[in-house]
Amino acid sequence: MTRRRVLVLCTHNSARSQMAEGVLRVLAGDRFEVESAGTEATRVHPLAIRAMAELGIDISAHISKTVDRFVGQPWDYVITVCDSANERCPVFPSRTTRIHWSFEDPSQATGTEDGRLAVFRRVRDEIAGRLRTWLAEQETQSGNRISTAR
Repeated sequence: MTRRRVLVLCTHNSARSQMAEGVLRVLAGDRFEVESAGTEATRVHPLAIRAMAELGIDISAHISKTVDRFVGQPWDYVITVCDSANERCPVFPSRTTRIHWSFEDPSQATGTEDGRLAVFRRVRDEIAGRLRTWLAEQETQSGNRISTAR
């Protein structure tokens, strides 16, 4: 079976796209090849790493990457998870299905570390919920079984 390729994009590739990449790798197993990138590269946010670790998903070795390195590659799906990345998303040369989901940027949260971590958790859970729904839709369309448990 050929794995479908998914690229998740946000502005800085520091939180939303990194969390989406981690969740999708776990939920879809070996059915998808998943990468994430940003229109700019920064670093993977430490609170994103912590929020994902709470689910048993380790993204601590992930690095922030720019979308430029992926443009020439074939992607079945390009998912933008913020409005800025959606507006600045490059054109991919191969046939690609573009999907846009707008999530709040948790790295912009202010206040105490516990309060900011709560925002990361909420956004993580919103992303995971959206991915579970999308995977269930993919399963219905293709007849493939994709685990959406967790």
